[in-house]
Parts: sequence; structure tokens; C-alpha cells
Amino acid sequence: MDPSAYPIQTLDLDFQGEPGVIAAFLVRTSAGPVLVESGPDSTFAALAAALRRAGVEPAEVRHVLLTHIHLDHAGAAWRLASLGAEVHVHPAGAPHLQDPAKLLASARKIYQEQMDPLWGALEPIPAERIRVLADGEVLHFGDVAIEALFTPGHAIHHVAYRLDGAVFTGDVGGVRIDGGPAVAPCPPPDIDLELWSASLDRIRAVRPQVLYLTHFGPFADAAEHLDGVERSLRGLSAWVLERMRAGDAESELVTRLDAYARGYLDGVSGREGLARSYQLANPAFMSAAGLARYWRKAHPDALASS
Repeated sequence: MDPSAYPIQTLDLDFQGEPGVIAAFLVRTSAGPVLVESGPDSTFAALAAALRRAGVEPAEVRHVLLTHIHLDHAGAAWRLASLGAEVHVHPAGAPHLQDPAKLLASARKIYQEQMDPLWGALEPIPAERIRVLADGEVLHFGDVAIEALFTPGHAIHHVAYRLDGAVFTGDVGGVRIDGGPAVAPCPPPDIDLELWSASLDRIRAVRPQVLYLTHFGPFADAAEHLDGVERSLRGLSAWVLERMRAGDAESELVTRLDAYARGYLDGVSGREGLARSYQLANPAFMSAAGLARYWRKAHPDALASS
């Protein structure tokens, strides 16, 4: 189905000055505008400008639906909450929005001096502005009904949202940018291949006609896309396992994975520099770390196998 059949508008947040990397989605309802994803705080000015171009003032957004609390998806939610929005989130993510100290400390350890330029500020959201979701719950916003689907694998607190035949996939639906392939983003600490595969099956079960990816935009080839995400997940995880068995240190994994991704992505697209967009959405060092942790934690026996 043509994505234009749905009351959904893709808002490009121009992350780090690059178009087509991080999206938020404006859903128009008879009860007012609803936003799926907030993007990071560093792109809030771009979000506000995109909303205004769509005829919506940021303070008119009364509901923000987060797929998960990673900063590229949820970092600006506190700003919308401060304007009066209610923020909908998985129960495991809610405490970190109310008190983001642990989330901030973890992110700063990873990103160090790049933390503020990449993500901006993160402030607590008052408990009364946070609405905890239930799995399978249907949210009603005037004439629009949106179902919350708990979909772990990328993160334990991950939620996909279904609006009729459209599904907002967050990161469990992968990254796919400007003609490139579907790629599974695998940051630590929650990567779980078995749960992720089950979550992809859950999305398949609702027979989506259009997938809305935070990285980036709508895709109408839903079945093929989900199969591509699963192939990527299996392929990347097997590649990391093979290199770990060969004795590669994590730093070596990052270098090798980055080179592999750059060569492949530039080879399948006519657009120069596509790898930069993918790296902004899905840094190789994060996937190397996340998949290495998965094998060490979930299947240490596999590392010893010949």
C-alpha cells in the first residue's frame, strides 16, 4: 500500500547535518497530533522546525510514543514533556526517563567527548508525564487506534506500534537508508538473537503493509524488508562469532566490521558516502560490542567450539 494512504508524515531530523538518518513521525488524529519518536535532544530545533512546517506547534503535541529509550529515539522526549506532552514507554524504560542518571553515565562512558555534540542534554521527565504501556494495549487518539507490541531483541524495553497496516518498527525493524540494504543495529547491552527473531515474527504476524523505520522512513516491501533484517542479524552475528573464535580482540572486530560495512554499502548504492549515513545511524563499534557481548553472555560455549 502507498504510505500516503496513512495519516503519517515523516519528519527528517537532519542528525549531524545529514538528511535521512533519524526520523520522527507525525500522526494526525481527530484528537490532535501524536508523535512517534522524539529523536535526540541535539535535533530538537530541527524537530520543532519540521513540526511547524507541517502546521503543528511543538506544544500542540500531546502524546509522544517511544519505541525505546536509546538517545537517538527518545533523547528529546523531556522537552516535549515540559511542553505538556504525555510520553508513552515500555515499563522497563520508564524509570530511566524519570531518573536518567544511569542512562547518561552509560552513554557518556561510550561516547566520551562526543556525548554532547551527538545527543545534547537529557533531563528527568516527571512521573505524571510518563505513561507506562502494556503489551498489546490499544491506544485511542480520537479516530486513530495504535497498538503497542512489545518487541525485545534490540533492547529489552523495545515497543513497535501498529496503526492499521502500518508498523513503526523502531530499531527491531533495522536500518535502511537511501537505497541501501536492511541492516540490524546491535548495540550493547541487550542484544538477543532469539528474542529479536521472535519479535520479527510478531511483526510479520500482523501482516504489515508499510514499515516506518526511524532510520529511515517508510517502506512498502514489508515482508522482504523483515527478511533482510533477519539475514543481516544472522550474518553479522555469525561473522562476529567467527572472528571471536579466531582470537580477534574487540578493537580488531570494530576495525574489521567497519571496513566490511563501508565496502558493502558503497558497493550497493549509487550514492557516494552512503556508509556515513549508516555509520551515523548504526556505528560499527556499537554492533561489534553488542554482538561480542551477546556471544560471551548467552552462548559462551559457542566461543570454544571449533
